[in-house]
Amino acid sequence: MSIKLGSSELAKYPFLQEASDYIQETKFDFAEFDRPEMIHIINRAVEKLENELKGKIYSNLDEYEIEIMTFLVSLLLIKSIGLEEVSKKCSLFEAMRVERFLSTDLSVERSSQKKKLLVQKIFQDLFDINIDVDSTSSICKLSVPDYLLRASKMYEQEWKLINRSVKDGYVYLDTDEAVRLIRNELSNLIYTRVKNMKVYEVPILIKSKADELRKKYSGRYVYRNQFKILEYPPCIKHAMEIINKGENLPHSARFMLATYMLAIGKTEEEVIEIFKNSPDYNEKITRYQVEHLAGKKGSHIKYSVPSCDRLRSEDLCFAVKECENLINPIQFGRRKLT
Repeated sequence: MSIKLGSSELAKYPFLQEASDYIQETKFDFAEFDRPEMIHIINRAVEKLENELKGKIYSNLDEYEIEIMTFLVSLLLIKSIGLEEVSKKCSLFEAMRVERFLSTDLSVERSSQKKKLLVQKIFQDLFDINIDVDSTSSICKLSVPDYLLRASKMYEQEWKLINRSVKDGYVYLDTDEAVRLIRNELSNLIYTRVKNMKVYEVPILIKSKADELRKKYSGRYVYRNQFKILEYPPCIKHAMEIINKGENLPHSARFMLATYMLAIGKTEEEVIEIFKNSPDYNEKITRYQVEHLAGKKGSHIKYSVPSCDRLRSEDLCFAVKECENLINPIQFGRRKLT
């Protein structure tokens, strides 16, 4: 059984096929964005993009025609700006926006049939995931292979199969967990859509806005690979490699990385700089967290680097021969650091 989404759903999920069908049915031409009456949609897309670059989810919601056009302009802006980090960060926050809408829709929707159909549309049509929702408990279940394919990209212990409820070849999740599981996949889908866009002539008004945004953010989002990872322990090297790729670290890895850098004498500003490549980077939040770990905020207690035992328990250990007999990463290469 398929579902035909209404206008309110299309507004929240403008990346679905129905939204593309709407664009085709109206025979919309990109050149129409140069009409003066379209400037409010372009400005709205700029506002949305800048919110995402500041680490905020753009929660404003308008009529579905406006939302679909705003989403389209956002993709054109990201494509025209041409900065890899902008593409990754905006794709992530677009996915987080969808995650918020979908979690809310699934929690408040009283019709079990519509809830199932919505899940089917998002999960199965986009990602070919075999998923079902219990009509009474709102618990989702998906096959073990489908689960493992997605959970393998999640670093937290809670996503390990041994920590999940499994029965008859299915993994059981609540709706929030199920939606969270596809966030990275949706982010990659949007990122890939931007990367594969073929636009031969960007409308003048959009190009002008893109040029302004590139000039404004290029200094902050130029690809950073300036960290020389020579004598860091392998757990720190691994974390920094992920950061340098512009990918997100789990909370436990961020804690390890920040406390280690502070322990070897990096300033708070230098540690904050390390995290700027994270797609969900928010300067205000990062600054508070780093200063808190340094003992400058909150309890005013300086946090220690987690022990090797703790890192092993959190799957953050990537030990090599030189790690033998160490009880804390801070001991690695100590003589060479001093």
